[in-house]
Amino acid sequence: MVDQPITQLMKDWIADWEQVSDPRATFLNCYLLMTENMLQAINSEQFNDPRWVKSFLHRFAEYYFEALDAYENNRAAAPRVWIRVHDAAHEQSTQVVQNLLLGINTHINYDLVFTLVDMLESEWDQLSFFERDQRQADHNQVNQIIASTVDTVQDQVLESLVPEMDLLDKLMGPLDEWMISGLISHWRDEVWQQAVDIIDTKDPKAREMRTIEIEQRTLQRASTILLKDGSLDLFGIW
Repeated sequence: MVDQPITQLMKDWIADWEQVSDPRATFLNCYLLMTENMLQAINSEQFNDPRWVKSFLHRFAEYYFEALDAYENNRAAAPRVWIRVHDAAHEQSTQVVQNLLLGINTHINYDLVFTLVDMLESEWDQLSFFERDQRQADHNQVNQIIASTVDTVQDQVLESLVPEMDLLDKLMGPLDEWMISGLISHWRDEVWQQAVDIIDTKDPKAREMRTIEIEQRTLQRASTILLKDGSLDLFGIW
């Protein structure tokens, strides 16, 4: 469980990882920037239900840190999807951008699904159609915050590690940021529907199958990011 402010916990891990040049600091730096922007948006009342979104943000972070704690202390107990991410970070062949995308893929396409289920399931049957739409609108609002964060991630996190990113940014203008934010928005749209499908699935065996499918899809996208499925098209992960 996360027992201290989310951002401070992130900063502590980043400091430790940067001290030993652990590549996992790249994703966590990105996650920190996103979390800070989310907290700012919550405080400026950009959501229909800021209190719910803040609780959601906390639960979402718990999934990341619980998986990290398991990996560090009892690797076999960690989710397979996160074992893949952390193992890849320690392989010399894994590039900086791959490390970042691996973390984003797993935190969104796996953790986010189950965070939504955790936060929505107990209230779902009691929510009116309007209230459900409000919850989804808050979920979608995050896409705007992600889009505004992507350029900062590239400037503050990636360019210091991959100098070529600066040239790419100048050549492509806003196109590269649009591609990444569009990919993430696409994933988040998928995730909302997957969470609703799980909530609507009452049979335990059928729900277990959905969980397995989500895990397999996340692992497959990780293979594409690592170029281990024969594809050279990164956006095959769409």
